[in-house]
Amino acid sequence: MTILSSFFNRASNAIHAYPSCSKLLVLCTISSGGLVAYSESQAEPGSGIPSEKKKKVLVLGTGWAGTSFLKDIDVSHYDVQVISPRNYFAFTPLLPSVTCGTVEARSIVEPVRKIIKKRDGEVQFCEAECVKIDAAGKRVYCQSNIENNLVGNKEFSLEYDYLVIAVGAQVNTFNTPGVQENCHFLKEIEDAQKIRGTVIDCFEKAVLPGLSEEERKTNLHFVIVGGGPTGVEFAAELHDYIHEDLVNLYPKAKDLVKITMIQSGDHILNTFDERISSFAENKFRRDGIEILTGRRVVNVSEKEVAMNIKSTGESCSIPHGIVLWSTGVGTRPVIKDFMEQIGQKNRRVLATDEWLKVKGCDNVYALGDCASIDQRKIMEDIATIFEAADKDKSGTLSVKEFQDVLDDIIIRYPQVELYLKSMHMSDVTDLFKDPRGTDATEVDIEGFKSALSHVDSQMKSLPATAQVAAQQGAYLSRCFNRMEQCEQNPEGPRRFRSSGRHQFRPFCYKHFGQFAPLGGEQTAAELPGDWVSMGHSTQWLWYSVYASKQVSWRTRVLVVSDWLRRSVFGRDSSRI
Repeated sequence: MTILSSFFNRASNAIHAYPSCSKLLVLCTISSGGLVAYSESQAEPGSGIPSEKKKKVLVLGTGWAGTSFLKDIDVSHYDVQVISPRNYFAFTPLLPSVTCGTVEARSIVEPVRKIIKKRDGEVQFCEAECVKIDAAGKRVYCQSNIENNLVGNKEFSLEYDYLVIAVGAQVNTFNTPGVQENCHFLKEIEDAQKIRGTVIDCFEKAVLPGLSEEERKTNLHFVIVGGGPTGVEFAAELHDYIHEDLVNLYPKAKDLVKITMIQSGDHILNTFDERISSFAENKFRRDGIEILTGRRVVNVSEKEVAMNIKSTGESCSIPHGIVLWSTGVGTRPVIKDFMEQIGQKNRRVLATDEWLKVKGCDNVYALGDCASIDQRKIMEDIATIFEAADKDKSGTLSVKEFQDVLDDIIIRYPQVELYLKSMHMSDVTDLFKDPRGTDATEVDIEGFKSALSHVDSQMKSLPATAQVAAQQGAYLSRCFNRMEQCEQNPEGPRRFRSSGRHQFRPFCYKHFGQFAPLGGEQTAAELPGDWVSMGHSTQWLWYSVYASKQVSWRTRVLVVSDWLRRSVFGRDSSRI
């Protein structure tokens, strides 16, 4: 389909004007400024067009977003360099398993240099941390974290033509006193290894002679702050570890162990389906895991966790041997500084457009947990959409005219499709029904605005998950691979081609479901199509999905072998 035929007439003229082009892509857009067409051309061999020097692409971070981008980027077109404080990629969804020895740390990490090894070029890697981004000067300042007394400078700077920010996020403590000093976090491999050692310390300390029973109970009281997926999975892993392995090695501690989960909301796993949340709470209570909902932690000391009960305002506290803090993510200092430079200091994370380009910056992209897409509202472009769809210029819009551009609108404004689903509308004609339920054949601009007035209410920020970050990295690499073939950058205006399908679409997240391992070989899953599955069979689905999503065959084999080892020999309780 086409929105304005005049644009395609120009495209036809362009074909004759540039015979050396191997292909032509004509794109139209709905935006606040009107409609735009672009061509995509590629010089033929021997055409006499000189090849340009490779542009420098600098990638910050080797997490899910950065690694996904690096795996698919065509380095024959770019000079790619990576900066990261870690020289490996970690499969973070299995970090709770590492804390209890179900999976070994080395089984879920892959060296970055193996991932970025390319047949058609080279990707340079530097193990260092970015401490400052100078967007105006197109330069980043870095510092090595290697503590050994080695020769050479620890600080250096690098220039870039394109910057890809994928540094992730840090744990959000909400400035709660004592959290940094007395809590464990679960964001990195080092965090999981530290927790594993501390859990063993708690049991070893609890069986020392000379301690009172109250002191032993305190040492064996494991507190988890936050009832999200990470906290719930850690609680499940810890429960299995204790009751399947540790109580056999520390029989005196069997009746002294306690696991408590503190959640500020009314339910744990509140981002999941209510059926999963209820199932998880009931299972945890059967397992003896205490769930304290509606409570906000206000202080964490060396010995106690102080809370406020939200419903009554009362204060209370509980003793602890170890506290895991898992309450969401916060912004890293380097990102906060960068946001102040570009006028985004009042935001929680970097704002990007639908092509993952940072707003207010040229050639800077951000993806993963450090950024959020600022989706354009359809009501901002409603008049332009109406004008483009009204082909006969009658001043009214028929259902047929709206259907002709609906596919393009859904891709440009994903909230339209979400709205149709939420309202259980099977067809676009349902939008044009009057209050009496009668189908309208035509609507004017005011009726069109009224039909779409609630669409933007469906706009939601994407969750800070590995699934989102990986999809963004793969999407952006496709953008860069095509950028060298286009006269315009992919972050340009919205584009449609004559067939009605987008040749280059804005980023669109596809949700493939989420898992919540609950221990005891039971897992809950929320899958596309409002399908909820819980129980032992879902655990096997979890095994297969997590094994298949490993970054390499090496890690895939190691993870599966760890699961087999644990089922035969149990978990290792040594501190190594």
